[in-house]
Amino acid sequence: MIFPIKREICQNLSLAESQEWLVTNGIGGYASGTITGLLTRRYHGLLIASLKPPVQRTLLVTKLDETAIYFNKEYPLYTNRWISGIVEPKGYQYLNQFHLEGTTPLWTYTFADVLLEKRVWMQQKENTTYVKYSLIQSSYPVTLSVKALINYRDHHHNTKNSNWVMQLEKVPQGVRAIAFDGATPFYLFSDKGNYTLNHDWYLGFQLAREKERGFDDCEDHLHGITFDVTLQPWEDFTIVISTLPHPQLDDKIALTQQRDYEKNILTQWRVNTRFKNKLIPEWVEHLVLIANQFIVDRATSLNPEGKSIIAGYHWFNDWGRDTMISLPGLTLATGKHAIAHSILSNYSHYLDQGMLPNVFPDVGETPQYNTVDATLWYFQAIYAYYQVTKDRQFLQEIYPKLVEIIHWHCQGTRYQIKLDPKDGLIYAGENGSQLTWMDAKIGDLVITPRIGKPIEINALWYNALVIISAIGQHLDIPNQEYQEMAKQTAKGFNRYWDEKLGYCYDVIDTPQGNDSSLRPNQLFAIALPNPKLLEKLRLPSLLTPTQEKKIMEISKQLLLTPYGLRSLAPTEPKYEGYYQGNPLERDSVYHQGTVWGWLIGVYLESHLKVYQKPQEVMKILETMSSHLKDTGIGNMSEIFDGNFPHFARGAIGQAWTVAEVLRIWFLINNTTT
Repeated sequence: MIFPIKREICQNLSLAESQEWLVTNGIGGYASGTITGLLTRRYHGLLIASLKPPVQRTLLVTKLDETAIYFNKEYPLYTNRWISGIVEPKGYQYLNQFHLEGTTPLWTYTFADVLLEKRVWMQQKENTTYVKYSLIQSSYPVTLSVKALINYRDHHHNTKNSNWVMQLEKVPQGVRAIAFDGATPFYLFSDKGNYTLNHDWYLGFQLAREKERGFDDCEDHLHGITFDVTLQPWEDFTIVISTLPHPQLDDKIALTQQRDYEKNILTQWRVNTRFKNKLIPEWVEHLVLIANQFIVDRATSLNPEGKSIIAGYHWFNDWGRDTMISLPGLTLATGKHAIAHSILSNYSHYLDQGMLPNVFPDVGETPQYNTVDATLWYFQAIYAYYQVTKDRQFLQEIYPKLVEIIHWHCQGTRYQIKLDPKDGLIYAGENGSQLTWMDAKIGDLVITPRIGKPIEINALWYNALVIISAIGQHLDIPNQEYQEMAKQTAKGFNRYWDEKLGYCYDVIDTPQGNDSSLRPNQLFAIALPNPKLLEKLRLPSLLTPTQEKKIMEISKQLLLTPYGLRSLAPTEPKYEGYYQGNPLERDSVYHQGTVWGWLIGVYLESHLKVYQKPQEVMKILETMSSHLKDTGIGNMSEIFDGNFPHFARGAIGQAWTVAEVLRIWFLINNTTT
């Protein structure tokens, strides 16, 4: 039993409605909701299908509203909040417990002397969701009446019925729904009982989280089908929801397949990472399973079996920057070496003018090359892959691409990204562009433009030069040119340090001069590059040991929280401690003090280098793991408020947060290093 939510929380709506669950299918589709069944987001549903994997995610089936009838008394097990604010019915009052079996959510309902369980999971590589009810205890039969609420819309939108008529048609063991001409058909099947067709629009569901986020908080859903079944004690009943006309309808086979799938993930991890006979904390094993939720198929003409990484659920796609930062933790630390190879190879086909794309949009085929760091993180991901696999052949294949990247950065590419020959540092940016990970933009207004020479970009640039030099040595290719460039960059990097501040400038050579804002980006100059590589190539660190300790101390005092690092110190005039309000208000503070979970990785890696105290790092990781019991149950959030108590915000499951926790745990515990 993982992360159990007890009765006292389940039956307290103000607490329980903030607890969310998530299951995925490996192709971009997902199912998600609150543990109460109350809709609070437009992204909640039992089947959000990926109609063009891993994108074109479309809500097809929103929820199942279940009523149990026992001794002629009705027990509604579902909960709805209407636009009036009224909550009716209050099915959460019968919810005794919620917990996870692996990644499968399991609800336990109690009423009279009845104990009823419900499970939800998805078939991997299919847009298919299973909802299984099991009558565990009762003195007499229990009748279930289940209303299926359906829809057909982009998962970013809301539906207002507007007299919309769907085509509903009975098929063997179920119903086929066609929303409109040209829409993908979808199906609802049951393994027993009766079902009737309905066509009643339920109007005015209130979406509390969307209201908080400043979006339309009212939506309508169509009551399309009602399933009725009478269960004997220890009898099961399953509803299968799918875009396939003939999915696996045997719930026992389907559930066994899901359990075997997760068991194989853990077995592969233990074997490939040599943790086979070690006692592993439960939260670590769970993160290994969760890591797999972000890995999705992205077929290309050159690689039909290509893979990518979803940046976060519910609303992110696969982004270049997030993918490269997340890859070591999600694939290498979990023993998925072949998947790492596939992702690295897949992205190489999209290199253009020395840049990787940052965004693959939902609609259209043209990637967006609006990032300066995704390509530089590519070097780090490639060398991390080589360190684990010793795949020399891949180095030989990718080396010309890396040479091309360095060449383009030297001569100049998009957005004025170019090496400054005077100091060996990369300049990037122009008006209206947001190229670093601090990329909030409101219309044409860039909140943190960072035009000039951002510190983490040049730490990454130095790291790229070190890595290409090391790869050259592995391949017996002369590479003195890159080592000389690295030396010039290291010398120029001295410009970031300010003795009076006691830390580094965040950006130098901006149109307004040097930016002294205290931000976490300077930590990358401690963590990168790998000290062993520098020693082997006889290259210097970017900072002195004294400078590194000063940065660590001030970061510990002003940036570190239990769930990551603040993006701006509270002592700065522009600091904002709460991430809330409408999109304009939230984007304005996205990188102005908001805590980012993924930054725990660079902080802890820097901690290991400076203090060499792995036990202290493990204590911080264990504190971070406590978040698995909050918000996205069993997952790790994107961001948190900068101010105490650091409420979770943003996406309920974020790839690079999970990845960085796993990567650091692996770094400390890996027996192969």
